[in-house]
Amino acid sequence: MKGWKNPILLILGIGISYLGNWIYLIALNLSILELTGSAAAVAGLYIIRPIAILLTNTWAGSVIDRVNKRRLMIMIDLVRGLLVFCIPFIGSLLIIYALLLLINIVGAFFGPSSTVYIAKLVPQENRKRFNSIMSMTNSGAFLLGPAIAGVLIMYFGTELCMMINAVTFLVCAFFIFLLPNVEEGQHRNRERVGWQLLINDWRTVTTYVMKAKFFMIVYALFQTAMLIGFALDSQEVTFIKQILQLSDWEYGVIVSITGVGALAGAFVSAVIAKKVPLKWYLGAGMFLTSVGYAWFYSSNSFITATAAFVFLGFFMAFANAGYATFFQNNVPVSIMGRFGSMADMLQGIVQIGFTLILGFLAEWFSLQLVCLIFSVVGACFALALLITVLLPLKQGNALMD
Repeated sequence: MKGWKNPILLILGIGISYLGNWIYLIALNLSILELTGSAAAVAGLYIIRPIAILLTNTWAGSVIDRVNKRRLMIMIDLVRGLLVFCIPFIGSLLIIYALLLLINIVGAFFGPSSTVYIAKLVPQENRKRFNSIMSMTNSGAFLLGPAIAGVLIMYFGTELCMMINAVTFLVCAFFIFLLPNVEEGQHRNRERVGWQLLINDWRTVTTYVMKAKFFMIVYALFQTAMLIGFALDSQEVTFIKQILQLSDWEYGVIVSITGVGALAGAFVSAVIAKKVPLKWYLGAGMFLTSVGYAWFYSSNSFITATAAFVFLGFFMAFANAGYATFFQNNVPVSIMGRFGSMADMLQGIVQIGFTLILGFLAEWFSLQLVCLIFSVVGACFALALLITVLLPLKQGNALMD
């Protein structure tokens, strides 16, 4: 484990933050429902993040690539912790929404910043294992967070859960504070972020996109398959309740066991990271994940649906680790923040479009048929990805090392 001290500190910090986020998410939903008694008010929580992304991601990358990423991540967590701590003391829905928008606007900087920081902190030969362990941490938080939230809410109420999340942000900031400044000694551009700078940054990213043809083909195929999967996630509960006619308890079991599958997949992907080429993580992982979606939406019972989700969760861990490693290895660190932010914005728009189209078609036709068709389309894109990364092209081999 030589050379893993700093990566482990980062994993611990972000992992604790993930756990707090899951505890907070459950508590926030219940808190808003208790405050308003409105399902629509709860649903409103889920459009705040996309709005924040659209407001920030045209310019966030320009800031990220020009500042110290470690200091920025510490500041983000301190601000988020303070804002989350205020929520339990507010009784107005509009003010809570405004606070959540601020939290998500600030949070929109963290993901791209952490991606750049990881690329600088973790040597290339260790990134696949690092990303697998990070995926395992996220899966563990997904399993433990709701369970811990349930116990805390039962005995102490939702307010304590939100305060715990505020503390986890502070803990994450402390762990990042202990990490080295990987940009120390580098010249940092102090240009003022204005329209001309943003236009130049868009041109810089566009120039890279035009030159990196193989990377962009792989990137586009992976993201298309993944975004179709995200759109299918929006119909998951409806399919389970209306088509399979399962109970809330059975739905909870499916979600929990899916988390176990994802945790197992992340563990296996971390163990074999040195032995299996990146192209299999990325290509086969995404293809088998898409097959899992098709299997789930062709299910007709609790057993087959659960088996499909365990299969899906297991291989999605490989796909996520493969994608993160592929991205970190091939996007130049100097433009990684800008590329990531702009890509997130475009992906958000596409995801909203896919989700709306799927929702409308599900209203007009059979939900199971529409979801199954979308699943097959996603699997076709994933198969094209698998074929692309396995082709013995010189450029492709270099990028998939």
